[in-house]
Amino acid sequence: MEKLVIQSSNAPAAIGPYSQAIKTGNLLFVSGQIPLNPETGVMMQENIEVETHQVMKNLQAILTEAGGSFTNVLKATIFIKNMNDFTQINTVYASYFTGTFPARETVEVARLPKDANVEISVIAAL
Repeated sequence: MEKLVIQSSNAPAAIGPYSQAIKTGNLLFVSGQIPLNPETGVMMQENIEVETHQVMKNLQAILTEAGGSFTNVLKATIFIKNMNDFTQINTVYASYFTGTFPARETVEVARLPKDANVEISVIAAL
């Protein structure tokens, strides 16, 4: 099995021992993204909508680097710190997709890296 590391300078660098994404065959596994601004390294925390947009922009940069887009996403996993933010996160998330939505689960968690309020990972077919 061949594994190709995907690295975009338009998304935050990994903050641990992992890759932004790994491509094998026609599948792309994108690591969870939090609302870090890749240019400044600052966490976007104005409100949950701003945070979610930054997460989606980070995912978009990695998908683009791999030659794909949100239309290629098969599955997404959303981790949120507070389920009360679900509606706002869902609205922003949905705005990045056209046509068929991917399979997905949303899980409330006690804590995320750098105390983010939302983290999203995706699997895409390219």
